[in-house]
Amino acid sequence: MSDALRNIRISSYMGGSNRNYGLNSVCVELGIIDLYFSYSTVVAFRSPDTGLVISENDWGPTTGKHLNALGSKDVRISRAEFEQQLADMLEKHGLVTPTMGL
Repeated sequence: MSDALRNIRISSYMGGSNRNYGLNSVCVELGIIDLYFSYSTVVAFRSPDTGLVISENDWGPTTGKHLNALGSKDVRISRAEFEQQLADMLEKHGLVTPTMGL
């Protein structure tokens, strides 16, 4: 088993009074890797090698609020670059193979 999978935890990265934000803004911690979801889409990730990587908003205002909770707009990268970096990081840590996709 990968070191990244030894400790798995799921939590919300948004607080507030609106429960939908908490339900739809989930962080899955896989040991040393954090995957940030907006609904069922990974919109950001963090690893020791990359630090926090955030996708630009290709969706709508609610996902925009989720992204704002993670970091400012000036650090976001294009969705295509984000998906490539995410795939590379997951493969490096043995969490996905090139043929599995995202």
